[in-house]
Amino acid sequence: MSEAVKVIGTRFSAFSHRAEVALRPNKSELLLRSNPVHGGKVPVLLHGDRAILESLVTVEYVDEAFAGPPILPTTSRK
Repeated sequence: MSEAVKVIGTRFSAFSHRAEVALRPNKSELLLRSNPVHGGKVPVLLHGDRAILESLVTVEYVDEAFAGPPILPTTSRK
């Protein structure tokens, strides 16, 4: 018999949300096909025939692929 598992957090916490997603028993077929290397880890950004993995890489991709003000800083702080 397995014990019940409950995630305690706030609805705005990305960390709580990540734990809740990890506990879901069934990952979608689209997610598993898009990210087979990492076993369906999220997030995955699908853009055309590309699958962009990992959140920081996704933000970098969005900065480069789409017009508009940059999301990430363009210069380093000194």
